[in-house]
Amino acid sequence: MRLEGKVAIVTGAGRGLGKGIAKKLAEEGASVVLADMNPADEAVKEITDNGGTAVSYTVNISEQEEVKALVNFAIEKYGTLDIMVNNAGINRDGMLHKMSKENWDLVIAVDLTGTFYGTQEAIKYMREKGYGRIINISSGSWLGNIGQANYAAAKAGVVGLTKTAARENAKKGITCNAICPGFIETDMTSKLKEVNDGAAWESMISRVPMGYAGKPSDVGNMVAFLASDEASYITSEVINVGGGMIV
Repeated sequence: MRLEGKVAIVTGAGRGLGKGIAKKLAEEGASVVLADMNPADEAVKEITDNGGTAVSYTVNISEQEEVKALVNFAIEKYGTLDIMVNNAGINRDGMLHKMSKENWDLVIAVDLTGTFYGTQEAIKYMREKGYGRIINISSGSWLGNIGQANYAAAKAGVVGLTKTAARENAKKGITCNAICPGFIETDMTSKLKEVNDGAAWESMISRVPMGYAGKPSDVGNMVAFLASDEASYITSEVINVGGGMIV
C-alpha cells in the first residue's frame, strides 16, 4: 500500500493500458479518478469490487477547459491531487506521403496537446502543494516508426514536454517522468491474432527479445513505483517497459 492516502488521475483509463494502470494504483491504496472519453463504469466496478476507491469522469483531453474541470473534480472529490498519469492517446496510422492533415492534427491534439493540458493543469495545483508526481505515457515509437509520423512526432513531443516539466518543477517537490511501453497485450493489440491467421501477432512477438507480449500490469507496476515516495529522487527519465524491444 505504497500509495495509501494519495489521489491519482489516470486518463484513457476506461480500458486497456489505462485501466491496468488505474487498477494497480488502486491496489496500492490510491483513490483514482478514471478519466476517459466514455464512462469507465466497468473499470471502476472492477476496482471497487476489489476493495479499491475509484470514480469515473468523462472528458475530452484535447479540450483545455475540460481538463481543467477534471483536475478540479479530483481535488473537490478527494481533497487533493498527488499523481497525474497522462495515458490517453490515439493513433491514425499512414505513410507520411499519404497522411491527411486531419489525421495529423487529430493525433497531435490528443496525444501531445492533451498531455500538455493534463501536465499543466495538474502542475498548477502541485506547485502550490509542494508535491506531485507527473507520469506521461510515451511510446517506443518516439524514436520513429514506419507509418506513424503523426504518432511518433506526438510521442517524441511527450518526451520533450516531460523533461522540460521536470526541470522547471524539481525544486517544487514534483517529479516528472515518461514511460515508453513496448508491445502490450490489450483488447486492441489482441486483434492482431486474427490477422493472417495470427501472422501479424507472431511478427510483433518476434521483435521482443523476451519472447512474449507485456501486460498492462507491467506498465502499471512502473507507474506505481514512480508515483511512490521510493522514486522521490527520480525525475526527467524516459523508462522503457518493453521486454527489450525498445533500444
